[in-house]
Amino acid sequence: MEKEYSINEIAKMMGMSVKTVRRFVASEELKTSKKGSSYTITEEDFQAFRRYIDEGGHIEARKDAANPFAGVSGLDVFDGRELSGTEVVNKYNDRVNLADLAPYWNSAKPSNMTFVDLFCGAGGLSKGLEMAGLQGICGLDWFDEACMTYNRNFDHPFVNGDIKDPANKQKFYDTVRSQLNGRNLDIVAGGFPCQGFSMAGNRIVDDPRNSLYKELIEIVEELKPNFVICENVKGLRTMLGGLVEKKIIADFKEIGYEMNVTTLCAADYYTPQKRERVIFIGNRIGVTNYHPKPMLEPENYITTGQSIADLMNHPEDPAFNHVPTRHKEDMAKRIMETPEGQSLYKGYSDAWKKCPWDAPSCTIKENHGGVNLHPKLPRVLTAREMARLQSFPDDFIFEGPKNKQLVQIGNAVPPLLGKAIGLSLRYSNGDLDE
Repeated sequence: MEKEYSINEIAKMMGMSVKTVRRFVASEELKTSKKGSSYTITEEDFQAFRRYIDEGGHIEARKDAANPFAGVSGLDVFDGRELSGTEVVNKYNDRVNLADLAPYWNSAKPSNMTFVDLFCGAGGLSKGLEMAGLQGICGLDWFDEACMTYNRNFDHPFVNGDIKDPANKQKFYDTVRSQLNGRNLDIVAGGFPCQGFSMAGNRIVDDPRNSLYKELIEIVEELKPNFVICENVKGLRTMLGGLVEKKIIADFKEIGYEMNVTTLCAADYYTPQKRERVIFIGNRIGVTNYHPKPMLEPENYITTGQSIADLMNHPEDPAFNHVPTRHKEDMAKRIMETPEGQSLYKGYSDAWKKCPWDAPSCTIKENHGGVNLHPKLPRVLTAREMARLQSFPDDFIFEGPKNKQLVQIGNAVPPLLGKAIGLSLRYSNGDLDE
């Protein structure tokens, strides 16, 4: 029988902290098998992991032997080393400042800080910023059903239309200024599409699909908020060999904003989903940009089962966005036979994927009808189950037909991730009291 090791044994043999090894497990860089509540590692997988480390896998940020701060409370959570003040090299190998939000998570008082949310969809980020105590001023998107959802769930206005249309842009400016009524705008947030970046020779060139990113820059320059939040898919970081990320930072610097960027995992902030997003945070007022320090270690992540188990026997309820799909018998059988973490179809990596029950969900998305599979039942997830895994509260109701609800939910920023980002900006601004 092949020898098996525990996480503690791997840590000792590799000269790492247990927390570091668990991070490798969470990122699937170290393969494991789960037996009950424990993880085991085969000799083969251990040797593969050793080769990966020896060949340079995450060496700068991970090697405890080279990390004089390993084991120091508040730093080893990120497998990071302190640089200056709160700046660390985090698990994504970024030099960032991390705010400890634990003292404020459940007790932050309402703030006078204001925000607008561009390309906001149904309002996942807006909901999170409100959870952080910030005041919403206006949302903007072109998606009709998202407009209906936003208007139902928020008290502040929503501009429904293409921001490239001068009339819509002027309506947005007029709405924002009317709502502010002389107050300052603190935050512009926006999750712009990123398909339009392309190159000619050694430079990034203009591309018609880039127009929404350019609109974001123009709106920030016009409204001059103190802070900017840009949210996007993590793949943006490697686009054109990293030049897109550098261009975004340079473009904002040109209009007066110092930017910091890293990738955040929603599961670190009580979201039952391993959803990673790249988050740019910038300001023009000379303060330190903070990203949220992870609040949970992987072994304490909220699981799919913890999040949706009570909905298994919940009656069908369209008003609650809980309408189970009834599949044909052969389809239901195939869903039940699909292993957790795998897709129903071999040609798909993300669509029709079965969520793990005893771990955070895989990324929730709606991909041309291919939604996530329920781990225990012979069907896909309902809109409400998807919303739970995105950390939307149950009183956040999605409008439109079911297929449009799924698109809204799949495209959303998890509200609890948004809450962590919002509290980080309040921390930067000196707007939090313990």
